[in-house]
Amino acid sequence: MTNALSRLMQTRDWILADGATGTNLFNMGLESGDAPEMWNEQHPDRIHKLYKSAVDAGSDLFLTNSFGGNAARLKLHGAEKRANALSRISAEIGREVADRADRPIVVAGSVGPTGEIMAPMGALTHELAVEIFHEQAEGLKDGGADVLWLETISAPEEYRAAAEAFKLADMPWCGTMSFDTAGRTMMGVTSADMAAMVEKLDNPPLAFGANCGVGASDLLRTVLGFVAQGTERPIVAKGNAGIPKYVDGHIHYDGTPDLMADYAVLARDAGATIIGGCCGTMPEHIAKMRAALETRPQQGRPTLDQITDALGPFSSAADGTGEEEAAPRRKRRRRG
Repeated sequence: MTNALSRLMQTRDWILADGATGTNLFNMGLESGDAPEMWNEQHPDRIHKLYKSAVDAGSDLFLTNSFGGNAARLKLHGAEKRANALSRISAEIGREVADRADRPIVVAGSVGPTGEIMAPMGALTHELAVEIFHEQAEGLKDGGADVLWLETISAPEEYRAAAEAFKLADMPWCGTMSFDTAGRTMMGVTSADMAAMVEKLDNPPLAFGANCGVGASDLLRTVLGFVAQGTERPIVAKGNAGIPKYVDGHIHYDGTPDLMADYAVLARDAGATIIGGCCGTMPEHIAKMRAALETRPQQGRPTLDQITDALGPFSSAADGTGEEEAAPRRKRRRRG
C-alpha cells in the first residue's frame, strides 16, 4: 500500500514522531477531567499550535488530538454522538499544518482505547468495538489523516477489533500497546505476545511497537523484546519523558531534553524506526531528539546495562516474559 508514511519509510532510516498531547494541552489551559477532543471545536487555534510546535521542533509525524475521540470515551462527557465529527476536525487541522510545512509531514490519526473491558471478561463485544473504532476511523479519514495510529492498547482483543475496523475504513495504520506492568500490558501481553499477534492479523499494521508505559528504560527493553522475535516489520518507540512525579499539586516528568536525546539514539540503535515521546515530552525534548538522531552515528544494539546507565534503572527486575511475574493490575490512563 502506497501512502505518505510508507513512502517516508522507504527513504529514511528513522522517522521522528511527536511528543505528548495531554501534557502540552494542560500547559495551554486544559483542565483535569475535560475532554481534550472538545478543544478541536472550542479552541482550534490551540490545537493548530500543538501540531505546529511538533513540526517546528523537528517531528516528521504528529498525532491528532483524537486519542479519546471514540464514542465509548466521549460518552463520559455526553458527546458520544460527536465521535466522527470531532475526529474529523482534529485531522482537518492537522492536514492544514502538514500541507503548509516545508517538508513531508505525516498526519497520524490518533485512536486510543475504548476504556471498556472486552468480552468475555467485560461487556464490550467484538462487533461493537469494531463499530466504535470504524466510526472514528472514518472521521479521521474524512479529515485528511494519512495513517491511523492506534495507541496505549492493553488488550489483544481490542487491538484485533481496531485492525478489523481500519480495514473497513480502507486506511493504513500503525498500532502500539502500553507495557506498564513489569514488562507486560495491564492485560498481561508481553512483547513476544504482541509480535506474534501482529503477524497473525488479516490486516496487519505498517509498524507496531510500544508507547507510554513506565519510563524510557522500560520501553527500550520492550523494543529489544520485539527485535528478539525476529520481526521485519518497522518498530515504534514512543516513551515517556522520564518518570512522573507529583510536585506542588501537579504531575511532572523528570526526563530532561538531554535524556530524551539519549533515549532517541538508543531507540534507533535498538531497532526502532519510528521514534517519538509520550507523556511529558515537550517541543524542547523533540528538538534535542532530532539533533541527536541527525548527528550521532549508528552504534551496535545496546545492552540492558547500557540502557540503564544512560536512562536510569528499570522499574522491575524482569521483562515480563518470566513465569515469576505477578498477575497484572488494571488501570486506565490517558496518553500524554
